[in-house]
Amino acid sequence: MRAGSWVLAIVVAAVLCGGPAAAQKSGGILRLYHRDSPASLSVLEEGSISVAVPSMGIFNSLVAFDQHVKQNSLKSIVPDLAESWS
Repeated sequence: MRAGSWVLAIVVAAVLCGGPAAAQKSGGILRLYHRDSPASLSVLEEGSISVAVPSMGIFNSLVAFDQHVKQNSLKSIVPDLAESWS
């Protein structure tokens, strides 16, 4: 019983010590740190994951998965740059 009281006291103290989250400012610079230093962001010249992941937000794909479908399947593929396929 004594250990349960200590755990409860610690949980209550942790909840009461937390302050409100500060509102984020709009604008500014988003800095993301990456584990590697690729030579370039050319996905044609550099074939590693160190180039593919940071450049995903820069380059469009031929197709993409529909973000409104809960599970990715062949039926949830939607065109991005592609106009048609067979």
